[in-house]
Amino acid sequence: MSGRSFAVVGAGIGGLTAALVLARQGHAVTLVERRTGFAEVGAGLQLSPNASRILLGLGLGAALRRVASEPDRVVIRSLRSGREIGRIALGSFMRERFDAPYWVVHRADLQTVLLDAVRSLPTIRIVMGRTVETVTDGPDRASLVMESANGARESLEADAIIGADGVWSKIRQALGDKAAPTFRNAIAWRTTIDRLAAPAQLSGNETGLWLGSRGHVVHYPIAGGARINIVAIEKSTSPVEGWAAPGDRNAILAHYGSAAPALRALLGSATEWLRWSLFDHPAGRFAQGRIALLGDAAHPVLPFLAQGAALAIEDASALGSLLQDPQADIPQSFRAYEAQRRDRARQVQDHARRNGRIYHAGALVAFGRDRVIRHLGPEGMVERYGWLYGYGG
Repeated sequence: MSGRSFAVVGAGIGGLTAALVLARQGHAVTLVERRTGFAEVGAGLQLSPNASRILLGLGLGAALRRVASEPDRVVIRSLRSGREIGRIALGSFMRERFDAPYWVVHRADLQTVLLDAVRSLPTIRIVMGRTVETVTDGPDRASLVMESANGARESLEADAIIGADGVWSKIRQALGDKAAPTFRNAIAWRTTIDRLAAPAQLSGNETGLWLGSRGHVVHYPIAGGARINIVAIEKSTSPVEGWAAPGDRNAILAHYGSAAPALRALLGSATEWLRWSLFDHPAGRFAQGRIALLGDAAHPVLPFLAQGAALAIEDASALGSLLQDPQADIPQSFRAYEAQRRDRARQVQDHARRNGRIYHAGALVAFGRDRVIRHLGPEGMVERYGWLYGYGG
């Protein structure tokens, strides 16, 4: 039997995974991307077992092992004093408990692995430098109109359209959700440094999480352990202009001027920073007719549970499983997809917002938080999220 045709809008992590899953099932995929190239601005991301399990199932394990790192643990510290609060077990415990690794990887490296797999399949066509202007649902086909940088317009028809076009999704608007994402009063400063430039005590094979009332910092090894990814969160009442903006090194150092010496040294070793405003949006409609959403287009999530990329990968896998039968009714399959994914996405969004409040708690709440972390211990901290990491296992 011949497969169906799909247009996937957005060639980020979720869009690439969806294209790969659908093409492996015999469907024809057109991948539409507004960028003219794949140079990835960004830094690291975390692939917890619920995501790595799917990527392993797609046969990407060997390629990912060459570029990913597998930290042994998360060490949680007080941002001001540097005192260790507790630990979270990763490494062998996570792999044995969930039968899949907890990887950290540079976004560009993951994108390259996915892109190589996508380009190896003749049933995927990649269309670069096109901005989708309109999307139309029909009884038998869906269509879109896209525009190139020089103003040339062209239309595309497919059996279905999948919007993987991020937080500011035009496809989401086409489903009737016109509300803008909500700025959550925080800005993420991101950078990477050579591992040798980090203070010795922070250059090991572990993730660091530093908690404070004015923000928090996360760092972990990427690029096969050669570099360290750093994310520093700054509480702010106003977003940065545009999607990302350069950050003034002196400003972030001043913001964390009262941090523990080792953390100040780590932040000071970075020379270039980029800033992203943190937005989310309630997970509402995931699909309508022959149009569906995945990843941030469906459910933008704050990074405080490290599940943005993982949820997009889950979405792509779930869509693929419902579309394996080339005779499946697409609108019905999309309704089933929404029913399967919406509650989980909302649960992750809620926990991510809650983590942000806990991470940035004042003295009284932080005292109770720290006691709970110590009481649970490294393995107990993992078991709190067994519902999350065990997905698909």
